Amino acid sequence: MAIIINENTNVIVQGITGKQGRFHTRQMLAYGTKIVGGVSPGKGGQEVEGIPVYDTVYEAMENERVDASVLFIPAPFAKDAAFENITAGVKVLVIVTEHIPVHDEMEIIDLARKKGTTVVGPNTFGIVSSGKCKIGIPPNQFFVEGPIGVVARSGTLTYEIVANLTANGFGQSTVVGLGGDRVVGLSFVDVLEKFEKDPETKAVVLVGEIGGNAEEEASLYIKKMTKPVVAYIAGKSAPPGKRMGHAGAIIERGKGTFGAKVEALQSAGASVATLPFEVPELLRNALK
Repeated sequence: MAIIINENTNVIVQGITGKQGRFHTRQMLAYGTKIVGGVSPGKGGQEVEGIPVYDTVYEAMENERVDASVLFIPAPFAKDAAFENITAGVKVLVIVTEHIPVHDEMEIIDLARKKGTTVVGPNTFGIVSSGKCKIGIPPNQFFVEGPIGVVARSGTLTYEIVANLTANGFGQSTVVGLGGDRVVGLSFVDVLEKFEKDPETKAVVLVGEIGGNAEEEASLYIKKMTKPVVAYIAGKSAPPGKRMGHAGAIIERGKGTFGAKVEALQSAGASVATLPFEVPELLRNALK
């Protein structure tokens, strides 16, 4: 099985006529994602990669069954685009856009929770249910079907770890990018709960990083899990007070340190890799 999205998920692409929208639409189609429409105001009636373009999300939903949407929309306009999706009734919203103002993100997540929309991101690489559906920007070649669930804050680090998993014979059920900003739609716990309930996910890889307390909160749930968890935490050498790439990756007032996260995860029973390439071997040991 897979979580959140699967082979039957119908997707629309907001910003499909832009450079990034076109490129990643092509890549998602190549992976097998069912893209049924695109949205680009003023360009309705066009086609991109054979996909019909609509002026609004509402128009797209009048003509297609829509389960999920992905935003390739510049940050100043991302809130309006997200609101349009949520109010139209789209139930899964993937927001790739970075640099969205934090107050806009707070309003997006608040509305989504009120309306029952699952938001992946903002500032996310997206989500992949391997062999079934990819929504976002990850490279296609690394994601193959299997029993390992992956949940992560970092994008390129996730690609490296997933590539190592695949090379070592560990396919993935679903790979979820939470997003690197301070305000995001899903937490580690939200996704871990879904993996715990998924009968085909046999183990979980958690890819965290310094800053915030998301990993510490995850450790409280990991204590209750029946499935093994292997973790990797990025940012061991980062100096306190300096943001490292992501808005959420900053140690403030002594909180969110590398050591605290590793200690919390290990005390919960998770195995913590020192380097990314160690993850497959720790998984192999955990599944014995």
